[in-house]
Amino acid sequence: MIDVLVIGGGNAALCAALMAREAGASVLLLESAPREWRGGNSQHTRNLRCMHDAPQDVLSEAYPEEEFWQDLLKVTGGATDEKLARLTIRASASCRSWMRKHGVHFQPSLKGTLHLSRTNAFFMGGGKALVNAYYRSAEALGVQIRYDTPVTALEIEDGRFIAAQAGSQRIQAKTCVLACGGFESNRDWLREAWGQNERGEWPSDNFLIRGTRFNQGVLLKHMMEQRADIIGDPTQAHCVAIDARAPLYDGGIVTRVDAVSLGLMLNREAKRFYDEGEDFWPKRYAIWGRLVAMQPGQIGYCIIDSKAIGRFMPPVFPGVKADSLSELARKLKLDEATLVETLGSYNAACRVGNFDHTVLDDCHTEGLTPPKTHWARPIDTAPFYGYALKPGITFTYLGLKTNDKAQVHFGGAPSDNLFVAGEMMAGNVLGRGYTAGVGMSIGTAFGRIAGTQAALAAQSAPSARPAMKDKVHAAA
Repeated sequence: MIDVLVIGGGNAALCAALMAREAGASVLLLESAPREWRGGNSQHTRNLRCMHDAPQDVLSEAYPEEEFWQDLLKVTGGATDEKLARLTIRASASCRSWMRKHGVHFQPSLKGTLHLSRTNAFFMGGGKALVNAYYRSAEALGVQIRYDTPVTALEIEDGRFIAAQAGSQRIQAKTCVLACGGFESNRDWLREAWGQNERGEWPSDNFLIRGTRFNQGVLLKHMMEQRADIIGDPTQAHCVAIDARAPLYDGGIVTRVDAVSLGLMLNREAKRFYDEGEDFWPKRYAIWGRLVAMQPGQIGYCIIDSKAIGRFMPPVFPGVKADSLSELARKLKLDEATLVETLGSYNAACRVGNFDHTVLDDCHTEGLTPPKTHWARPIDTAPFYGYALKPGITFTYLGLKTNDKAQVHFGGAPSDNLFVAGEMMAGNVLGRGYTAGVGMSIGTAFGRIAGTQAALAAQSAPSARPAMKDKVHAAA
């Protein structure tokens, strides 16, 4: 019988598999996707938010625990478990040497991401390179890997894992780690969660999925039916405003439009609806998908002028370009008079000081609702650009309640051989909101914890191999 069964194929699952294998456990990893699509949403990532008390290779200055915690507290509005959040933060300080050992390389921040050089370590080659490195290491260590193997159900007795059902296969193991993502690709479940709004619209019908099409939430739903303890709001998610021309699935990072804080956001009525300059883009970009989701037709329009060009990471699709605001309105199919009036009111309200997009500068509006509190400059220099944006769901926050040992809970009691990591438990730390790179911090921290704890639990199982004990304690 296998010691540790890992269900999932992204960062958290791979971290769990590697840690369990290093601890001496036999490990089988089941990935629902085919090999060419392996890695879940992790293949679309690019960095990890890291605590550090002094400059470290690709990380500048310092990013201490308390600042990281305050950043997380702010974006979640307090909807976070402080104990698990601080566990994640502290783990982020010590994981990179382990990651390097498994073939992950880091690089300095690139142009357009320099404001993250203090807080985030970027993967050389992005998330795809990270995933490939982990798979190579797992294979070299003897982790068994099966692709195209979706698991549909688990046998659980009194909170203990017995076996997994994958098609016609019944797979037994001493312990199990669930790391198979949220339900963001399940269109029916999204519709059920978001419901119908007061305008008679079904908002989720207009959502795009930034990540993998394979995160259908099958095992999450199954665990709910098994009466596992659940945490989170099904409408809360990592939800970004992305280019409306993006594909339905797997658009990834390149579909994001990072110009919002440099310009204005309008709805289809050509009116503003939120403060574009509230805070730095890495802390606020993940609120804009939800804000756009609340607008008519679930669409927004980012408007900038030529002064903004070169100051943000260029998206994959060029913006709609025009020599006048009236022409831009016509091209975007927005009411011309309203757009011109909205921009005129904004321009008149701007109080320009020392513009600096790398700090919370003193450029703001006065007498305007909603205000723009930073980086407010008149949009008056042709050519003008517009981007139509839709909500892009990366991952959902509804998940399994857990503890500092990554155990799944039933009726408040932790399971002694069923563990969870990654998006399936991220809602413990992220009740709402997001800050750049923290998803990978959570997945890495809890993947490593889950793998270690699963190996320990397997060692204590009745038929465990005696020789495994010392290896497990060394890895833990």
